[in-house]
Amino acid sequence: MRLSQMDGFQMTAWRGLLMGAVMIALWACFGRDRGGDMRHLFSKPGAVIVACQFFNSLLFCLAIAVAPVAVVLFGLATVPVCAAVLAWLISGEPTRAATWLTIAAVITGILIAVTGGEGDELRLNLHALIGAGLGLGVALALALNFVVLRARPQLPILLVIGAGALLAGVFGLIVTGPARMLDGQVWAMAVTGMLVLPLSFFLLSLASRYTHASNVSLLMLLETVLGPLWVWFGVGEKPTLAMLVGGVIVVSSLALYILLTGRSRRRCLT
Repeated sequence: MRLSQMDGFQMTAWRGLLMGAVMIALWACFGRDRGGDMRHLFSKPGAVIVACQFFNSLLFCLAIAVAPVAVVLFGLATVPVCAAVLAWLISGEPTRAATWLTIAAVITGILIAVTGGEGDELRLNLHALIGAGLGLGVALALALNFVVLRARPQLPILLVIGAGALLAGVFGLIVTGPARMLDGQVWAMAVTGMLVLPLSFFLLSLASRYTHASNVSLLMLLETVLGPLWVWFGVGEKPTLAMLVGGVIVVSSLALYILLTGRSRRRCLT
């Protein structure tokens, strides 16, 4: 079963509108300096976070609507490497050879995942390739989100992320149209938008202020491993052998990279 692109925009609308409304409502209830928070929202770092959340919400929904979930999550798992590359591009931090070797291994794993298939192989490959590309786009948005939040701890997380999600939801609603908003399993999107997404994004973003983005990304690797299994059990979308092999290469390469870089940091501190 494969969703249509329009279903991806509908998913963006529900998830974005509900998540944005919940996070902004929480900020309105618990924010201590609303005037200062609004100034941060319209600052350059605030605008970057809003844009990151907008594209993160949009690209992820479009990806899982047109491609196998496993492949999308493999692309999403590249957040730690994306963070290292962005740090090099933005602030000139040197990038180790291990980073580039990991990038090569991850690309190899993703290529393996998108070049194998069952049944209508050409169609699956094309959709898998699109999903991997969109997943990489989500990874870039998340990595930039973590890097900026760590560098600008004064940014109000609930407000800036909620604003980005709300904008994505409005965009999805405009494209979908009100008449189609009640199609499909609305309750599932409502639970996701009102509970799962606000809680997960707030905690992940908050964690980036207390530890390196790569450490936060290590926890996100669990999604790459468990996500395809939940989808398999829930809707019967079985990963192909190529997806499993490619996923093992991606996850193991990233886990080894994070482990080695973590040890290097500890040696530098001591």
